[in-house]
Amino acid sequence: MNYIAHIHSDFPTKFGIPRQSGLADALQADIVFTPQFRNPDALRGIEGYSHLWLIWEFSEAIRSVWSPTVRPPRLGGNTRLGVFATRSPFRPNPIGLSCVRLEAVLHDAKRGDFLRVRGADLMDGTPILDIKPYLPYTDAHPEAIGGFTQSADDFLLEVEIPAALSAKIPAARIAALRAVLAHDPRPSYQNDPDRVYAMRFAQWDILFRVEKRVLRVCDVKEVSL
Repeated sequence: MNYIAHIHSDFPTKFGIPRQSGLADALQADIVFTPQFRNPDALRGIEGYSHLWLIWEFSEAIRSVWSPTVRPPRLGGNTRLGVFATRSPFRPNPIGLSCVRLEAVLHDAKRGDFLRVRGADLMDGTPILDIKPYLPYTDAHPEAIGGFTQSADDFLLEVEIPAALSAKIPAARIAALRAVLAHDPRPSYQNDPDRVYAMRFAQWDILFRVEKRVLRVCDVKEVSL
């Protein structure tokens, strides 16, 4: 298979990426096509859809061997389940599936026609294998049962960012950062209130602590790129 595109997101590392697509709708990312597939005819009619399926490669989680069981973070990292009963990145084939909201089809001289999407859970530079429209009449199943998972709202944290620190980040990005932090970027088995965690978000290192259900940002450092 050939990569058709790469996504450009605010996550240069894996830590902090939302655990599922759509959890942080304010997150914005661009899908830029490779030269071979940079043809505007391939996007004809795509504006008629509000959401898209992205089929992509776990390019940072490729392994030479596979395990039939994995340890989902939501179960504390100690309980093993079958790999096909989870969305773990450590799979026989490193293929991911995400539903994103299409915001716009844009164009510039360097990148040609590209897609701006919201709610992606992909690391910056992740290769895209295919894009398909989301069809609500067949893809939406509100009666579906979620197995061992719970509602995402069950895990939401209260986020506190001092005004002096939030001022270091453009207002357009603050809502996305808050949404990411509210969904608790930490591994589920880590719960030390004195530990300072560092998460890269775009060109900033976000330092924070979590005590009970409150996440407090304690520093924001701009990174020289």
